[in-house]
Amino acid sequence: MTVDRIDAHHHLWKYSHDQYPWMADNLDVLRRDFLVDDLSQVLREAGIDGTVSVQARQMLEETEWLLDLAEGHDFMRGVVGWVPLVEEEIRDHLEKFSHHPKLKAVRHVLHDEPDDFYMLREDFNRGMAHLKDFNLRYDILVFERHLPQTIEFVDRHPQQVFVVDHIAKPRIKDGMLSPWKENILELARRENVYCKLSGMVTEASWEDWTDGDLQPYFEIALGAFGPGRLMFGSDWPVILVASSYQRWVETVRRAISELSTDEQAQILSGTAKEAYQL
Repeated sequence: MTVDRIDAHHHLWKYSHDQYPWMADNLDVLRRDFLVDDLSQVLREAGIDGTVSVQARQMLEETEWLLDLAEGHDFMRGVVGWVPLVEEEIRDHLEKFSHHPKLKAVRHVLHDEPDDFYMLREDFNRGMAHLKDFNLRYDILVFERHLPQTIEFVDRHPQQVFVVDHIAKPRIKDGMLSPWKENILELARRENVYCKLSGMVTEASWEDWTDGDLQPYFEIALGAFGPGRLMFGSDWPVILVASSYQRWVETVRRAISELSTDEQAQILSGTAKEAYQL
């Protein structure tokens, strides 16, 4: 049986310093264009069949651009865009995008907000309450220090489907499991929350990470969410600061190699298809 493989988390961009100020000097490898042709090449080399494209700028133009690209490329099966959830006109924005079948979710770069409790703002939560009316998921982008308030945030929206990006960015470089472990296990008790196996190597030591460094975090995430709510993602091209695309694909395959064929297929494609309704 051939398993359809989905990369549930990647980015595309036309680089400019003004648009991507977070790409500091130590991120030189990222400071160029990464476009559809670049993506299709790495997918082909790694045997990946489809993707979910995720916003990298908090602009409506970004959402429109990704949707336009997805409309012209069948392998781009879904888009996680950005909309201004705190604005009173949020429903108008959602109405505008509702005719795009490939808009599957929205995201806000919560971990870059100066306020660690931004997700608990009343205006943000008012905006969040509209997503389910448009059958949209919400991608949660946080560091491990945000997990206690993330749990509170998720509990405010029991009918909303959530997807945690990058297993909530534990401190892999420092070898720290707690309090990430306890909080991710608690968050995973909510059946409306999925999680991506992505963005892990950028939280490890970029130059010399090993499978062994990552394994405890793989095991905890798997134990928390199970194959049914865990999905593969690359975080390409951000991953290039620490790994090639192919190396990450092979790392995940090794990490899940002892699971059954059906469980591996679930992580490699089934969960993404279910969570994002691809």
